[in-house]
Amino acid sequence: MTGAATASVATAAPQAGEKAPKAGEQRAGLPDAPADGVIVAYRDRTETKAANASPSAAESDSEARAEARAKGRKTGQKLKFERRLATGAALYEVEGKASKAEINKIVKAFESDPDVAYAEPNTRMYAMATPNDPQYGSQWDLFESTAGMRVPGARDRSTGQGTVVAVLDTGYVAHSDLAANIVSGYDFVSNSTNARDGDGRDSDPADEGDWFYAGECGATYDSASSWHGTHVAGTIAASTNNGKGIAGIAHGAKIQPVRVLAKCGGTTADIADAITWASGGTVYGVPSNPTPADVINMSLGGGGTCSSTYQNAINGAVGRGTTVVVAAGNSNTNASGFVPANCSNVITVAAGDREGNRASYSNYGSVVDITAPGGETATRTNGILSTVDSGSTRPAGESYAYYQGTSMAAPHIAGLAALMKSENSSLTPSQIEGLIRSNARTLPGTCGGGCGAGLADAAATVAAAGGDSGGGEDPVGDTYTNSANVSIPDDNGTGVTSSIAVSGRSGYAPADRICPNGPPTPSSPATCRPPPG
Repeated sequence: MTGAATASVATAAPQAGEKAPKAGEQRAGLPDAPADGVIVAYRDRTETKAANASPSAAESDSEARAEARAKGRKTGQKLKFERRLATGAALYEVEGKASKAEINKIVKAFESDPDVAYAEPNTRMYAMATPNDPQYGSQWDLFESTAGMRVPGARDRSTGQGTVVAVLDTGYVAHSDLAANIVSGYDFVSNSTNARDGDGRDSDPADEGDWFYAGECGATYDSASSWHGTHVAGTIAASTNNGKGIAGIAHGAKIQPVRVLAKCGGTTADIADAITWASGGTVYGVPSNPTPADVINMSLGGGGTCSSTYQNAINGAVGRGTTVVVAAGNSNTNASGFVPANCSNVITVAAGDREGNRASYSNYGSVVDITAPGGETATRTNGILSTVDSGSTRPAGESYAYYQGTSMAAPHIAGLAALMKSENSSLTPSQIEGLIRSNARTLPGTCGGGCGAGLADAAATVAAAGGDSGGGEDPVGDTYTNSANVSIPDDNGTGVTSSIAVSGRSGYAPADRICPNGPPTPSSPATCRPPPG
């Protein structure tokens, strides 16, 4: 049984004294700037050179071209002399893409030349502007140094352009801070009474409101509409630099609203079909998805073990290349008892508070992969600010509100996955999960019970997704070799094998494979997990 995670609703307002990074201010976590080549300045030899000496590279472009060939041969790179700078220094470009280590090798080769005054990489710089969205300063979860996710440094490199994130939730209520980033979705709620649209499944994923009264849905209390899916969508991809409201994490991405929750929640069958459809699979009686999602966000859950229906749908989605992100749950207990948090092949997300602790409500445990900001609204503005509607039942007009929950933490990771996929379209779901985990930072506060790899670090993760090792070396990873030579026969009919022992690796590395029941455990990286239950 599944349902929407509880969200605490409050009116949005900036917190007094809260500061966002200023335009032009250096931000922590910016990616190391790549380099296109090397700038070289030569010493003045006019007074010391012999009368019959050949011109140096400092004076002659033809000598500079010869120097490019010579240093290229020395370093194993293809260099060319591009032009003189206004200072008189020579600009040498590398043909093709060079790593930081390769650029540094070229610099050292020039520095060893006694005619060279200095050599340095021709690095790139990035615009440092802060979004002009008026409530960006209240989005502590994106930029604050203590427990923010270091999103500004990631967005200097990627905005999620070209990706689609499917939000399987209550649907979408019209909001001008999201409208530009919405693509067509679908309503998978098959119960027309609960859907409140009178026709069950259809192509309109509009959120009709999920309110109910005491005595309905097995509850003893009234509950207002949550506009939960719109809040989740705003965190991922609210329009940015539009002078309105908030800034989305992956504001270049598109949101595909897929309605699976309505009055009294949603069913396993509807949600499983939605997972299949969102990822580009076929669902009987439903038109094919014109824009299959790169990432699916499911900020929903219920108690129990992961059913075969859920697991098969998730496995199919991941097999089609879609990353599936889910909330850990809000019961302050082990997430192993909650679906889909305990399913395999998903990224399960716990929630952190503004001080960097595990949020008091957040589930925990060994099935958790990562922690992201989820907020706590005991102090209202310590929650997560995003897009909602002001209506208590049916839509009444767009608004913003602070919510708390692992439902709010999961879209931070879905947005991060979109940034990564945009930066490197070849990344698989397993690689995305591995990079998010391996580039996490230590949780600044405390976590009892297990919070995964730590607090997600967007800047470091997106840099790594783009191939930046961050350590000044060529980012090729570790190297493993075998110790025995193997003879290769001359005849073409006989094959040989050469085994290489790999140790100290977790996740799916070194082979990029998908285990049917989720990633291997760190204690046994070579062995897939057994089936749940």
